[in-house]
Amino acid sequence: MSVTVKGVIARRKGAPVEVVDIVVPDPGPGEAVVTVQACGVCHTDLHYREGGIGDEFPYLLGHEAAGVVESVGEGVTEVAPGDFVILNWRAVCGQCRACARGKPQYCFNTHNAEQAMTLSDGTPLSPALGIGAFIEKTLVAAGQCTKVDPNATASAAGLLGCGVMAGFGAAVTTGGIGRGDSIAVIGCGGVGNAAIAGAALAGAATIIAVDVDNRKLDWAKEFGATHTVNSRDENAVDAIRALTGGFGADVVVDAVGRPETYEQAFYARDLAGTVVLVGVPSPDSELKLPLLEVFGRGGALKSSWYGDCLPSRDFPMLVDLAHQGRFPLAAFITETIALDEVEDAFAKMHKGEVLRSVVEL
Repeated sequence: MSVTVKGVIARRKGAPVEVVDIVVPDPGPGEAVVTVQACGVCHTDLHYREGGIGDEFPYLLGHEAAGVVESVGEGVTEVAPGDFVILNWRAVCGQCRACARGKPQYCFNTHNAEQAMTLSDGTPLSPALGIGAFIEKTLVAAGQCTKVDPNATASAAGLLGCGVMAGFGAAVTTGGIGRGDSIAVIGCGGVGNAAIAGAALAGAATIIAVDVDNRKLDWAKEFGATHTVNSRDENAVDAIRALTGGFGADVVVDAVGRPETYEQAFYARDLAGTVVLVGVPSPDSELKLPLLEVFGRGGALKSSWYGDCLPSRDFPMLVDLAHQGRFPLAAFITETIALDEVEDAFAKMHKGEVLRSVVEL
């Protein structure tokens, strides 16, 4: 039997979000209903509200979430009612050509719930990243539920559902940062600081944080940056080179996703170094680079999808590292808020006042 709960929607482009009644159906085959305990406020949710990702309004926002499985549909075996889970937006299919090659982190056929959650008048909702978790209960594909240690704190664990995992994976998995390496991270919000924390965990010797906001650079120091560069005050490429013996960093992570920051990353890496793009570009962004430089500098230019993570492998690992005090997961939480404070959280995020606001339900 369906249930009606409170949730946060973006009804139309640019309009303030609203807390409304939402109808959540019983789970069908391969689906699960999850009682959401906490959900982070991510830039991606703001992109949805602003129409930067699509125009399938109204959107049910929220996706960095953790909670408890309430019920499951026919054929679900991977999770059961009572399991504590982090929600992920790349539920692997196990059958596509990427999965068949043993690279499920690149699954080309990720899936979501088949049924729609709706407004009380029957209007179907588009859940952000196939999740929609600014809500008391949400309907997802069972494969979007990743079991982790039930002793984890939901407000911290949920952040692995997007931003923290994306940043950590960009540095460690996609970038392959290792002991003694150098790394520069451009953009020190939640994703960038997760890359910095990952690089510190991996044993990088030189960790350079680049931003235009000194407050974010101060946060970066807390997450393990050994040097900071305010690119309003000095040339970022020159500064990164000066801090790496004149050569450039082994890995440069662009956590902003603008043509100018990508160009900085390209020229700030060492010969045969790696550039990792994890910041999401706007649809109209274009990049122009001299092809001879692309060839002559060697190395790799990579995009990082979700930190190239495999949720079933990486979420439990990072929760365990947080419990051991080796990864500062809870430090990403700036404030906890209620459902009706999401619009205010967007304003704070836009001003750079928070790393993460987290809705607790």
